[in-house]
This record gives sequence, C-alpha cells and structure tokens, in this order.
Amino acid sequence: MAANTDTWWGVLDEEHRLAWTFSPFEGVGPLKFGMTHQQAKAAVAVFMESGMEQGFAGNIRLAEFWADPPLDAPFFGPAVTAYYDPSLGLSAIAVNALRGPQVTFAGMPLVGQVPSVLEGLFIRYLETHEKRLAYSQAGDLCAEHLGLVLRAQRAGDLVLSRPVMVAEAWSDRCGDVTEGFIPREEWQTFEW
Repeated sequence: MAANTDTWWGVLDEEHRLAWTFSPFEGVGPLKFGMTHQQAKAAVAVFMESGMEQGFAGNIRLAEFWADPPLDAPFFGPAVTAYYDPSLGLSAIAVNALRGPQVTFAGMPLVGQVPSVLEGLFIRYLETHEKRLAYSQAGDLCAEHLGLVLRAQRAGDLVLSRPVMVAEAWSDRCGDVTEGFIPREEWQTFEW
C-alpha cells in the first residue's frame, strides 16, 4: 500500500501559518532564549502542544511543538523544535519548513522558502549591513552575528528553508556542523 504523500509532505499555505518575528539573541515569536521547557510550553500553549521530548549527549534536550493543522489539511507533524542547554535553558529554535510558523526577519520570510531565493535576499541584507557571510559544511548559509542558520528541509520533491535561530551563547560557530553547539541531530534533519 502506497503512503499518502499529501499527508507526509504537505506544506501549509502561508495564510494558515502563525506569524512570528525573529529578534536576534532574544527569541522567536513567543519563545525567548533562556526559557525553561515549562515556560516555553506555557508561551505556545494557546496554539501548539508539546510533542516528543528526548535528551542527547552533553545533556542537551530536544522538544517538539505541534500546531493543529487547518481543518482541511490532511497532514500533521512538528512545527517547531526547541533545543535546551542545561545551563542556559532554551538555546536553539528550528522552525519546520512544512508546518512551522512563518518567521520574518528584516522583512524577509525565513520559513518554507526556496533556499536559493532566500539566500540571494539574505546575502544582499548582509552586504548592505557590511556583515560577514559564512556557510556550514552542509552548504547552509549562516550568520554568527545574528545567531541564524538557513538550513534546508525536504518537502517531497522540493527543498524548502528551515531556519535555526540560536541564543548568543550558541552563536559562535553556529554554522559549524562538527564544532558548533547545534546538536548533530538537527544537522541530520532533512525530512519530516
């Protein structure tokens, strides 16, 4: 029996996405860097529920938040993945390209975009602000001075942008797959 690809790879229309803003080193939407998991759950409780939680090496914890899909949407899945450092609290927020809120920064939508188009816009932003451009070993654009990595995520036959925003304490080498603070599990996420 074939899987229903509309369920697995469905992408929310823009009008169904929550609208959030990224403030470097402060937070994303209602999620603020430094929050405990309980505080983060309370901050998004009106429109998301807590999903899977697990721990990794170094005591980093991951928690997913799931948003209710629109009634006519046949798909499901996590909208946001939060990473918690035991000494810092909420330290990284990854927004799912398929189902996550639309996060804007400097007027640019960061979620669910064609990576090459978003990369062009972001490069112009960095050049205008005379900021350094860097790439991860996986080819993802990153800006340490903002704590932002523009990753890619599969959406069936497409690839869409999945931003990862980090607290200032995690910004050093935030695009470094081997030496940065972002857990290996995030770098391995390409689907779902």
